[in-house]
Amino acid sequence: MGAPPARAHGPGPGGPGRRGLPGGAPGVRRLSRRPGGPQGGRPAARRAGGRMNPEVIERAGAGDAAQLILELLPEPVILVRGGEGEPPEIAYGNQAAREIFRIDLTGAPLGAALRRPEVLEAIEEALATAEAAEVAFETIGVQPRFWRAFAKPLDREPDGRQRLVVVLRDETDARRTERMRADFLANASHELRTPLASLAGFVETLRTHAKDDAQARDKFLGIMAQQATRMARLVDDLLSLSRIELNEHIAPSGKVDIARTVQDVSDALRPLTEERGVGVTIRAEPPPPSVTGDRDQLVQVIQNLVDNAIKYTPKGGQVRIDLQLVASSEAARAPSRPGVGLSLLSPDGGDGQAYVVVRVTDAGPGIARQHLPRLSERFYRVEGQRSGGTGLGLAIVKHVVNRHRGGLVVESAEGEGSTFSVYLPVAPQVA
Repeated sequence: MGAPPARAHGPGPGGPGRRGLPGGAPGVRRLSRRPGGPQGGRPAARRAGGRMNPEVIERAGAGDAAQLILELLPEPVILVRGGEGEPPEIAYGNQAAREIFRIDLTGAPLGAALRRPEVLEAIEEALATAEAAEVAFETIGVQPRFWRAFAKPLDREPDGRQRLVVVLRDETDARRTERMRADFLANASHELRTPLASLAGFVETLRTHAKDDAQARDKFLGIMAQQATRMARLVDDLLSLSRIELNEHIAPSGKVDIARTVQDVSDALRPLTEERGVGVTIRAEPPPPSVTGDRDQLVQVIQNLVDNAIKYTPKGGQVRIDLQLVASSEAARAPSRPGVGLSLLSPDGGDGQAYVVVRVTDAGPGIARQHLPRLSERFYRVEGQRSGGTGLGLAIVKHVVNRHRGGLVVESAEGEGSTFSVYLPVAPQVA
């Protein structure tokens, strides 16, 4: 179901299409009735069937406080009402609900805010049976989110229409953590199997055939050290990617001097450029403004891109880093060179958002068209091109840039090198 975007830079409890939740499809669960009644002469907060007792809210002096509490709740809460033969409508939405749906909720049809079929069916059933229900669902977008809706019946209105309180709980963090744990185990077991098998094989050889061969022993120990280093890099990258994904839906709020950051990365990689005989040129005229971001993560992005460019550029070649201020995401995605271009990530940014583009161009062999869409997948490597990396560098770049609400573009032509462009939102100017 499509719905307006959520407060934290992501779609609210709606979105076109449907994708299954981890562990199974969304399910509707009707909740059992609970006995209730007054205690000590005071009206009970809940009546039988999970209904909220309006007398509690309507007690003298409690109305304003209850309204204030509802308004300040961080979770979206809406009051839905409906009668037999008429579609449900929204009678009230608290501040969190208004910020998510971004429509006038009072009097709006329920389907204008919540469009997922399973959610509408659960609420309509709760209205018809006056019993509580809950349903889990997922919204689709650049930032997929997981939600759970709870519907609790109230007493009927004087005209006979049934009322429900519907609370929406954002379970994105919990689901993302669960998914990351599963992905981590699957990826780690797959990628660590090869170096571990290699180490086991060499250990067995050193214990038997090469036990008394000093030359073979030194050779095998060197290979074992390389494999151990590879495993250490892989584990570091997997942990880094997991940490990034954990907070990917929370945009950073810092201010980063992107030109200075690029220069710092270039200086840090100087030993590698000297070792490989590759030059690095930075062009930032005029100097771009600062961007909104997390400096440590942006250092990681630029370092991954420049490190890749150095590795693929032959001795005597040049890696070029260009910084440019553009007025829109469309301008950032505009072709900067001949060849095939593809956007690997586009932001949800609105009109009027300016960006700083960081373009890293190498003098390598280039990338064939069919490989471009998969470059940011975990562990994907272009056939015939080995950089000695873990296969996670561009996946890390994409997730960091996504957290920064930016974009990622690749342009390449076989035999003519590649250009990777990252564009990041310009930081708001303080008046």
